[in-house]
Amino acid sequence: MTLLPMSVILIVFGFWTVVPSRAGDAAASVEHKTPHYGIIDPTLLATGYSGKESLVYDVSWTGGIKIGELHLQINALPGVADGFEIRATVTTKNAAIDLIYPIKDVHITRVQGPKKLPYHYEIWQKEGRNYRAHRVIEFNQETGEIKYTKNDKLEDVFKVNGETNNEFSSFFNSRLMDFPIGGGFIVPTFADEKRVEVLVNAIATKKFDETVIGPVNTVEIMPIMTFEGLYDKKGDTVIWYTNDECRVPVMINSKIIIGSLTAELTAYENPACTRYPSVAEKKTE
Repeated sequence: MTLLPMSVILIVFGFWTVVPSRAGDAAASVEHKTPHYGIIDPTLLATGYSGKESLVYDVSWTGGIKIGELHLQINALPGVADGFEIRATVTTKNAAIDLIYPIKDVHITRVQGPKKLPYHYEIWQKEGRNYRAHRVIEFNQETGEIKYTKNDKLEDVFKVNGETNNEFSSFFNSRLMDFPIGGGFIVPTFADEKRVEVLVNAIATKKFDETVIGPVNTVEIMPIMTFEGLYDKKGDTVIWYTNDECRVPVMINSKIIIGSLTAELTAYENPACTRYPSVAEKKTE
């Protein structure tokens, strides 16, 4: 699916990205052996899926120019056993570009079960003055059938072999897996109309002296993939998760054709993570 160029700018930093051949150089330090499928560590579920987590990011282009915000929430689903909703809002809110090309895209992924696999993915897109779209993707993890609907019209039905995540559940589930430095694991992800086995590499550790939640030790993670997903993307993406039971993604950086984009955590709340203080989102008039 190819969308308007501005939506690329706001999501390219995000969850998973196309990595060209040069990505192999960046991951050269990773131990070369057959990777296994990543498994969620049950001891991390209480914090990773507390049902009350909220994260806000400022998205900036090279040079620190703010171009938008990303708002993420993981909420428990009332009446759904072991069910959660991952809500992501990508917006030009509080950025000068909003006056020229306003964007507000809302992505909702509903997951269930011990592996937190998606069964429903819904997208509302509002881009520019006129572009509007509503997309729904239904996952049947048992049969491998995936139905894609756009603007209330069934567009296609796909068949995959094996269980699969979407791009958002991949992001949140992979952070709850073991990060062996110099090693990697596979997270199967549905994108570009097929099931892709995404290799997630743990590259190194890094300390950030200043973040919105204070000084943190992190693990530098790089997903290696060959698909574009919902948005066209180019370049390497690196994610820094805190190296503890909370696995807070404090920063995300993605190289693009011109420069790079950075998403920096500006607000955080998760009552299940007692290690870090809650930091409220700054209100603007």
